Amino acid sequence: MAIGALYIHVPFCHAKCVYCDFDSRACADGREFDRYVERMLDRLASLRSSGVLASCSTAYIGGGTPTVLGRRLCEIVKQVRDIAPGLIELTCEANPESLSYDLAAGLAAAGATRISLGVQSFQDDELRALGRLHDARRAREAIGEALRAGLDVSADLMCGIPLQTDESWDDTLSQAFDSGIGHVSVYPLTIEEGTPLSVLLERGVWDEPDEDAQAGRMERARVYAERAGMHPYEVASYARPGKECRHNIAYWTGVEYLGLGRSAASMLARSTYEGLREVLGLPACSSRAARLRVVQVADDTADSMQPRAYDVEELDAREAASEDLMLGMRMTRGVGADLLAACRERIGAGPLERAIEEALGRGLARWSEDATRDGVPRLVPTHDGWLLGNELYGLFWELAHDNA
Repeated sequence: MAIGALYIHVPFCHAKCVYCDFDSRACADGREFDRYVERMLDRLASLRSSGVLASCSTAYIGGGTPTVLGRRLCEIVKQVRDIAPGLIELTCEANPESLSYDLAAGLAAAGATRISLGVQSFQDDELRALGRLHDARRAREAIGEALRAGLDVSADLMCGIPLQTDESWDDTLSQAFDSGIGHVSVYPLTIEEGTPLSVLLERGVWDEPDEDAQAGRMERARVYAERAGMHPYEVASYARPGKECRHNIAYWTGVEYLGLGRSAASMLARSTYEGLREVLGLPACSSRAARLRVVQVADDTADSMQPRAYDVEELDAREAASEDLMLGMRMTRGVGADLLAACRERIGAGPLERAIEEALGRGLARWSEDATRDGVPRLVPTHDGWLLGNELYGLFWELAHDNA
């Protein structure tokens, strides 16, 4: 088994934001936090003897808002470090209102290396419109406290949100990129059906996000990033050299990852999946499966009377190769000769070359000028391919089907 990345889901927040449709809920019950942590620690301990995480290099604790657990979060970090001694990076998600210096220092002492901070905006009116609990001042303070604790810091920002203007977006970008952090992720607001924000839009309280304005603000973020010495390394993220998120990269480069907790996703090769069936209670898979995508839909860490249950999607070899191409094109560095050769074998040279030619012809991809060690250039997304990512990714995912 070769799991390279671990994700742990914490399903609690202090309050649910109006745009959020993640699997999380508002909770302030310390006893429930204790039960969750105890059972997650038990789950992690059950993996120790299997050695399944012996080669794991990155872990990410997300949610929800993991920092609502307070010092209990440090216990999870210590346990992860214990069963995955080869970790290079360990990230905890945080919101500014629940991250203090003491907690940041405790997480660093327990073995965390990185904080991903849900800033979203440095404008107080925009934060209130989103239902966020922090203000701009608290966001700045949280960044400083995490840095002072010795942690790498990433900030999430969101464009196209209610009340945002080009001028306020520029101010948010300026504050983020001048804050001394090493990583920024920028996302356009998406409206998810059934969220409070979708209801507000239906009632005309706020306007629908303007896609052209969002695209323009994504481009402004790239300008600010480059001025600050950060480079784009994947579709939504910028980093100073050496500060790229290894966990992000694992997701887009075919690294096997394991998710623990309700709604957590895993991506496993068949052999790894079979090796984990007993310890995790996974269902049997069919003979066609080369790769399995698993989402835990019920979790006995939340209710001892409810057994774990999973949604399992099986991918055959052709589908897995198409997925690798699609995800690889999220990266600025694109895909290299080794992956393209493997895809020719699994998909067929004809369909693959036609898809590549279409991407080139539509200006969504290009052959890079930077050659690999063997002199073969990489296929990389263009600027238009970055802005029109869904069109580019769709071209390669269509190769999963025999009629491509």
